[in-house]
Amino acid sequence: MTHRIAVIGGDGIGPEVIAEALKVVRAAGVELDTVDYDLGGARYLRDGVVLTDDIVEEWRGFDALLLGAVGTPDVPPGVIERGLLLKMRFDLDLYVNQRPFVAPDGSHDFIVIRENTEGTYAGEGGFLRKGTPHEIATQGSVNTRFGVERCVRYAFELAQRRPKRHLTLVHKTNVLTFAGDLWERTFNEVAAEYPDVTTAYNHVDAACIYFVESPQRYDVIVTDNLFGDILTDLGGAVSGGIGFASSGNLNPDRTGPSMFEPVHGSAPDIAGQQKANPVAAILSAAMMLDFLGEADAAERIRTACADPENLTGSTATIGDAIARSLGA
Repeated sequence: MTHRIAVIGGDGIGPEVIAEALKVVRAAGVELDTVDYDLGGARYLRDGVVLTDDIVEEWRGFDALLLGAVGTPDVPPGVIERGLLLKMRFDLDLYVNQRPFVAPDGSHDFIVIRENTEGTYAGEGGFLRKGTPHEIATQGSVNTRFGVERCVRYAFELAQRRPKRHLTLVHKTNVLTFAGDLWERTFNEVAAEYPDVTTAYNHVDAACIYFVESPQRYDVIVTDNLFGDILTDLGGAVSGGIGFASSGNLNPDRTGPSMFEPVHGSAPDIAGQQKANPVAAILSAAMMLDFLGEADAAERIRTACADPENLTGSTATIGDAIARSLGA
């Protein structure tokens, strides 16, 4: 079966790592029909285009999207983040952000499920008297029962399929008493439907400590958009480095394509030097294969990425080594 994939190489090291991810997927025997899209900071600086509605509509005809990294230092903050990344998440209803973390020595293996379309990232807020000594800036957090419940339910279903069958809610209910209350009540009510899944709760500041001191305590974590964004970078740091951190922005209802991306950013300071670690992009492509029903190929790719002998050298050298170990 051939899968139709929209590819956004993006900026900086993005095209380099995506080239290796595609190489490895094909080496695993998966047939891809890819279409490249020139989007990101460089495209914005060149002609002012970030992401149009027409392109989003085109993407609805694809099986998945694979993104390298976007952003350049010359683009003002928020232009690409809101105009491209968040627009993709909102317009395609990619309401689950799933990020797995496995320690190189196998000491921990956990997954963070981050709500991906609400919270502080929904864009509620604004300025009053901007640029004056009396300036006011507000930034609201949008949390709906619908949005919270579908994310929490996805996390319970994922935990139910894993050996430990354990799910931890992370929030800040002692201070964020409105949003936190909605999350906690929803979590507890949905938990009653999954009696075989054990549960726990951590404040987000405590979770940061536990990520560093005892990450093995976790199995699946569910949390809101902002907390998930911060926690998952820390998760990468304690699991071999951000160069191994993969992610999937998922539409579990499959009303449109899901999007997969490494989380390391565009790293413009090393772009074009073949210094970037492509493993995060390769593992993100493996997540894409899982979602597309190619579980065997995905698992073989993960195994190859865990072999230290495949992980030294340039960006292309690492990609070549992983591809060779798959039989290419």
